[in-house]
Amino acid sequence: MKFVDETEITVESGHGGRGCVSFRREKFIPKGGPDGGDGGDGGDVIVKASDAKRTLYRFRHREHHAAERGRPGEGSNRSGRRGEDLVIEVPTGTVIWNSETGERIYDLDNHGATFLLAKGGRGGKGNRHFMTSTHQAPRFAQPGTEGTFLRLRLELKLIADVGIIGFPNAGKSTLIRAISAAKPRVADYPFTTLVPNLGVVNPPWGEPFVVADIPGLIEGAHEGVGLGHRFLRHVERTRILVHVIDAMEMDPDNPLHAFETINRELRLYSEKLAEKPQLVVLNKMDIPEAREKAFRFKELFSSQSVVGISAVTGKNLNTFLELLTREINSEDDG
Repeated sequence: MKFVDETEITVESGHGGRGCVSFRREKFIPKGGPDGGDGGDGGDVIVKASDAKRTLYRFRHREHHAAERGRPGEGSNRSGRRGEDLVIEVPTGTVIWNSETGERIYDLDNHGATFLLAKGGRGGKGNRHFMTSTHQAPRFAQPGTEGTFLRLRLELKLIADVGIIGFPNAGKSTLIRAISAAKPRVADYPFTTLVPNLGVVNPPWGEPFVVADIPGLIEGAHEGVGLGHRFLRHVERTRILVHVIDAMEMDPDNPLHAFETINRELRLYSEKLAEKPQLVVLNKMDIPEAREKAFRFKELFSSQSVVGISAVTGKNLNTFLELLTREINSEDDG
């Protein structure tokens, strides 16, 4: 199944059933009155968030979603059956937008959350409702009202406690493999990660938490350069960012270049995103040259937490997890 995090669909609630025009026909009652039943209401369209859904892929193959129509009324005062509601399940974290107006309709950010997207049409009244003292044989009934039609854009924003960011090949996928059960592809070429990966971390202390490995950002990501712009939305919900930097690739003349570049892209995309707390991770510290460059980085950098690790050998991963857990707990307390 492909990872799809944005798509457009149309939804339509059920039309109401028409009312019935009918008259009693009983033995010994030659002039029976009207007995037309009411039409049934149309079904509603409801959207529901589910943790069992991970992608919007299935909506690419079925764009129109309609609830059932209400059934028409019948004679002998029998009302038509109400149309069944249509419940559309989407991944938790899906934001629903009106495609035509650009208005945000609802944010399904909790498992099990539901929202009424489109109310079904009302069933029409049968002719029995229109009998009066002067009009005792009405030969008309109400038609049912039409359902509601909407064009929607679905946008998925992953729900995770921690977002792992950084340049391509910084070691983000290797890190998430080392600390969780997630198994993203790892290779020595840029953009190995083509979709976000989620993993659950169970530290020796504290509660488990969810981490998201976001495909590599590069300069110009906020304008759509590379893969980063498409996936920046997935770190908007995270509480903490883990900024992975390849210590081997640091510029000796400007060790802070990678850190400053990525943070500039975050700020240009969203000020709120740029203000999230960050834990800076200097990777590949099993290599002597990397350790030398990291020392220079730490000399110039003092505003946030920094930890040196080797995602490949596991060096300092426990220290990293301890710091990360502490940061998460401080966010909870705040």
